[in-house]
Amino acid sequence: MADTQADFIGKIRSAYNQFTRAEKKVADYITEHPREMLFMSITELADACGVGETSVFRFCRTVGLGGYQEFKMQLSLSMRDTDGEAGALTGAILPEDDLAAVVQKVLQVNQRALSETAALLDVDALAKAVAFMSAARRIAFFGVGASLVAAQKAADKFMRIEPKVRCVNDAHAQAMVASTLGPEDVAVVISYSGSTKDTNAVAQLAQATGAKVIAITRFHKSPLTEFTDVTLLCGANESPLQGGSSSADISQSFLFDLLYTEYYRKNWEKCSEINRRTSQSVLNKLY
Repeated sequence: MADTQADFIGKIRSAYNQFTRAEKKVADYITEHPREMLFMSITELADACGVGETSVFRFCRTVGLGGYQEFKMQLSLSMRDTDGEAGALTGAILPEDDLAAVVQKVLQVNQRALSETAALLDVDALAKAVAFMSAARRIAFFGVGASLVAAQKAADKFMRIEPKVRCVNDAHAQAMVASTLGPEDVAVVISYSGSTKDTNAVAQLAQATGAKVIAITRFHKSPLTEFTDVTLLCGANESPLQGGSSSADISQSFLFDLLYTEYYRKNWEKCSEINRRTSQSVLNKLY
């Protein structure tokens, strides 16, 4: 084990006597399973330790960090130089690899993300999401950071076949849009971690209005999924040092393609006509 990781784990052990009984359970799990913890949501870690999410957060504060995501970031940084650990965080790409090897390794990571997403897919949940969207008066897409880019791409895709779609890119505007939804509306919320405060606030606001909330996320159990009616899981493992990775983007895009294709199939006549009109509207923009 490299000194950097040993020092960080040592910091946890040195503070052990300061922890409450619940925090000690968190410390024990992390020191025994540091790699596994990197790819867990705060809810999943709390469940694994048999404690509440508040205890995990308090543990992070006790070791001098602002919260769970900062803790994962610090642990990732400490593991970066550990022998054999670099691959777990970067798709097995090493400094000595040549470009041909990099191409093959990135390809494998992205292929694995698609395969895992397909394996995790709940077809009934997908059908339920499409049914909600088909019956909706309005469909609003939400996300921040890299997830906002995914939300905008999804909204642009659906706009070709459905005019009731919208996406706004300001967090305050998103909150206002979410607060004006109603029981006949749908909010599609994208968050890889499920622990982004602005996104979770939007989901909570939308749920309070009676709107149906569909989540695109990595974790079945997270703060976000407390406010959702349907959860669709993307299969890419992304460490805290890989925010916005292409594998996560590809797995999310795969889910949106499935939603789009099934929505089009279920609403064929209407979507075909709108698609014809929207496609024709931009013909004069092309050579």
